Amino acid sequence: MMETLSQHSCFDGIQGFYRHSSETIGLPMRFAVYQPPQARRAPVPVVFYLAGLTCTEETFAIKAGAQRIAAQLGLMLVSCDTSPRNTGIAGEADDWEFGSGAGFYLNATEQPWARHYRMYDYVRDELRSLVLAQFPASSGQVGIFGHSMGGHGALVLALRNPALYRSVSAFAPICSPSRCPWGLKAFPRYLGADRSAWQLYDAVELLQGHAAALTSEILVDQGTGDKFLHQGQLLPELLEAACRSAGQPLRLRRQDGYDHGYYFVASFIEDHLRFHAATLHAAA
Repeated sequence: MMETLSQHSCFDGIQGFYRHSSETIGLPMRFAVYQPPQARRAPVPVVFYLAGLTCTEETFAIKAGAQRIAAQLGLMLVSCDTSPRNTGIAGEADDWEFGSGAGFYLNATEQPWARHYRMYDYVRDELRSLVLAQFPASSGQVGIFGHSMGGHGALVLALRNPALYRSVSAFAPICSPSRCPWGLKAFPRYLGADRSAWQLYDAVELLQGHAAALTSEILVDQGTGDKFLHQGQLLPELLEAACRSAGQPLRLRRQDGYDHGYYFVASFIEDHLRFHAATLHAAA
């Protein structure tokens, strides 16, 4: 059952916040949907947004400034929380890089995380199905994008499920979590020591060994002033090399001086929404 927490008029559309009891997670989950004005007349293309470490379902709706352009383009926007909450797991909220707010969009296999931390299945199956059933969204015109940890999630979901997600983009994604400090901290605790299990949630690993594109063109923006880029957390150069080897179209734009935050996201959100709109309308 879906509960409406609040709804707000926004650029002649509706920005809503919702909660439902998730069978996949086993706990209540929150998500947000922006319905553009065109959705009052017919189903519209829908783009799912995955947020980064420490964020919630509200972050994108409040900070990205996406609704004005989405209203012009007739795009529905969906965002969700970044992890289960209040699971009862000891220490789940002690570290901003792991646990609450840091689900990494994977299905955990290690205890005690395996019971609730199933964000991959939640986003791909349950949330997508819920939105398509409860809102006027076009099932054949679904895209996905994200920021940082959410950019990682968007790339992985699109590369593994190109038939479900017809367009994909990312802002400063964690391109290869099996090789960066954030991933090396989280993946063993969520997935165990066997690195072959990590490969399913690493965009670079998914691309390696493929001789043909796995999905449509990928758009990635990366700020050159991003401190996490310089700390080796993001590794866009590895994504670039993997896409080149696999013949995967990639438009990687290095934006001079921009950092990792939502001022960066807001600066280029229009480009990403127009990219998704063009791709999804072509898929109709």
